[in-house]
Amino acid sequence: MRTDARRHHDPQVRGFASDNYAGAHPEVLAAIALANGGHQVAYGEDDYTGHLQRVMHSHFGPTAEAFPVFNGTGANVVALQALTDRWGAVICAESAHINVDEGGAPERMGGLKLLTVPTPDGKLTPELIDRQAYGWDDEHRAMPQVVSITQNTELGTVYTPDEIRAICDHAHERGMKVHLDGARIANAAASLDVPMRTFTNTVGVDVLSFGGTKNGALFGEAVVVLNPDAVRAMKHLRKLSMQLASKMRFVSVQLEALLAKDLWLRNARHANAMAQRLAEGVRAIDGVDILYPVQANAVFARLPHAVSERLQKRFRFYFWDETAGDVRWMCAFDTREDDVDAFLQALKEEMVR
Repeated sequence: MRTDARRHHDPQVRGFASDNYAGAHPEVLAAIALANGGHQVAYGEDDYTGHLQRVMHSHFGPTAEAFPVFNGTGANVVALQALTDRWGAVICAESAHINVDEGGAPERMGGLKLLTVPTPDGKLTPELIDRQAYGWDDEHRAMPQVVSITQNTELGTVYTPDEIRAICDHAHERGMKVHLDGARIANAAASLDVPMRTFTNTVGVDVLSFGGTKNGALFGEAVVVLNPDAVRAMKHLRKLSMQLASKMRFVSVQLEALLAKDLWLRNARHANAMAQRLAEGVRAIDGVDILYPVQANAVFARLPHAVSERLQKRFRFYFWDETAGDVRWMCAFDTREDDVDAFLQALKEEMVR
């Protein structure tokens, strides 16, 4: 059979810009091929999406219901819409992905207001939440209805289960619901060495955005409703938000491949281990400071701006705060020890130029 497709990149090249740069895990690709062929009912009535519900039950309990979507921003926008009224607002960290990296989608597409709070490490606390948790009867102010946290956070830090329980108890006492952005939830579970339910439904999280793409999926995430009483009209909101896949089996089977056994955990543990290897090497280099605890698969560092610019010509990565000289280095499920060691060697060379 003839094909005109050809490879346009060197598959041996890896960087530290984002875990989104990684390809799909071979077991996920095999699962997609397994789901191919023949006809399956469209729009989520297929056998694979049905089986995914049972897989989600094994991780999050029998009341959990998964709604596969195309991407993480879509998952967050759908989830937050389902938790808020038209006059509602969402309290989140200033560094939250929904505030910084989603192009205003929660506010523009979701029709809600974000009430942000500065945090020293990306993590909210009950005390920080109270900076925005007021004015429910003030018609001049968007009504705080949801607290959204990210696990692990955008700064690579990880909430303990007790910290999330305290947030959930505090929010629920004030009549608010809790959303967890789990774009890297697998990395958090691997770091804590606990099941995902330990810091989600067990401690009071109402709705979860479950991330697959950063952990080996080709595409696709899911909104996982943990508390059915907290949401309204999920399936209608998913369609309205353009997140309903017609051939949903190809999203669902990827999540099944990750979650049915331990692929999700193997991938996350490896990415985390590579970040630890990177951090250990960086700590031995004079003039480079690690900014936050390395608890998942991210390393945030500060180094001379000119060094970063030279290093970027050898390895891809992003500035986090270019003015301060802060950078972010991400590890993925396919990051190799040799990749980390080569990066550390390049960093040492550029630091002494």
